[in-house]
Amino acid sequence: MKAQQLKNAILQLAIQGKLVPQDPNDEPASVLFEKIQAEKEKLIAEGKIKKTKKTSDKRPLDVEVDFPFEIPDSWEWVRLSEITYNLGQKKPISEFNYIDVASIDNKKHILSNIINLVSADKAPSRARKIVQDGSILYSTVRPYLKNVCIFHNFFQYESIASTAFAVLDVYSNIFNKYLFYYLISSEFTDMVSKEMLGVAYPAINDEKLYKLCIAVPPLNEQKRIVAKIEELLPFIDEYDKKEQKLTTLNQQFPEQLKKSILQAAIQGQLVAQDPNDEPASELIKRIQAEKERLISEKKIKKPKVKSEIVVRDGLPYEIINGVERCIADELPFEIPESWCWVRLNDYLDVRDGTHDTPKYVVSGIPLVTSKNLNNGKLDFSNIKYISEEDHKQISLRSGVDVGDILFAMIGSIGNPVLIKENSNFSIKNIGLFKKYISDTSMEYVYYMLLKLQDDMRKKASGGVQSFVSLSFLRDYLIPIPPLNEQKRIVQKIEEVFSHIESL
Repeated sequence: MKAQQLKNAILQLAIQGKLVPQDPNDEPASVLFEKIQAEKEKLIAEGKIKKTKKTSDKRPLDVEVDFPFEIPDSWEWVRLSEITYNLGQKKPISEFNYIDVASIDNKKHILSNIINLVSADKAPSRARKIVQDGSILYSTVRPYLKNVCIFHNFFQYESIASTAFAVLDVYSNIFNKYLFYYLISSEFTDMVSKEMLGVAYPAINDEKLYKLCIAVPPLNEQKRIVAKIEELLPFIDEYDKKEQKLTTLNQQFPEQLKKSILQAAIQGQLVAQDPNDEPASELIKRIQAEKERLISEKKIKKPKVKSEIVVRDGLPYEIINGVERCIADELPFEIPESWCWVRLNDYLDVRDGTHDTPKYVVSGIPLVTSKNLNNGKLDFSNIKYISEEDHKQISLRSGVDVGDILFAMIGSIGNPVLIKENSNFSIKNIGLFKKYISDTSMEYVYYMLLKLQDDMRKKASGGVQSFVSLSFLRDYLIPIPPLNEQKRIVQKIEEVFSHIESL
């Protein structure tokens, strides 16, 4: 049971006379109304309230009234108008504290203590209803939102409420807290909802509200009911906090579990190593050979820096242009002996899209930016278009092919997308990863980037908008398993992810 459901259940028991036991010594509710009538006549005589000509508050109630539930013998069914009054309306003549519906926290049912000071000449036309300490403010606009509270006059200035409220003051033989809890009960809210009019701003008018029936217990029982409710509410609040925490954990669990799986994958802990696998170093050699061929054919440029990572005496060393240095402090974790650490650009052809902003056209070639990378897929729902000519120019360096990986470089860094089908588009401010040789599992690269993006985001530059440079991506250290192990890792990840998503 949800916390709100539990609270609703407690309030339901309370207004049905089932939350606390009845006391035969209590003065029955029927006697209360004799006292209320006398108090009402006194207030009328003193000019504090007006005498009503309506007959809707006459007792006993019409025998045709369909009461929603049974009540104890000592209780009485009454109309709301029988147990409440109001002080009417006035036009402000001086500075006042304006109370509108937004002033109420409908979760805690309390009034904001921040004063909303308004001068008389700028008073909204709805600022009319007189309130006093102890008044119940009940929003008649969208009442299902339960913008209800008891007004406590802790303001220095006179307070006037919006006509969007019904202002309910109770007679001395009615406990205002009991009525407050009754008004926020699901039972009463359902009654009100049946009487609402309007679509954009569904509301109940005051006349219909006052005609609604209320189950009233003896005064002493009202107080016992309130005491029991307020004894139980802190437990419900604590239950709600734990429930919210559990809900958050449940929502976060799949993603956290996926991250744990990916972390195990790139550390060589997800699947077993096979001694028969060709070590990753041999794969790197083939890639380097292909790079040299492409350089000699002038299909790619010779890199300014040539890096080679070797392990000696259990420690990793990087040789750059003949200069060797230990890089143990740069490696975030240990990897199996058959694996290798390499710079990303020594494993893949790392490029990026245009940094310029081509002229947009009404229809043409989609220009994919960081915002179009979403949950491993391309999202064309909010796309801009460029001309065929600009597309051809961008594609000379940054053409996207099947098997490539896109990686956001600005904003929400990462969100890799593995291109699985032909699609004609250009890219802007997006990293582009291409394989040098066919013996490259871009699926493994995709999952590896999916995990490493968190670290990249931490190391990103920029203030308002984060970004990573092309050199940052090219120089980033990545763990590479043997090719066969990469394939086993991908298979296991997809198997486990499928189970997680079915939870």
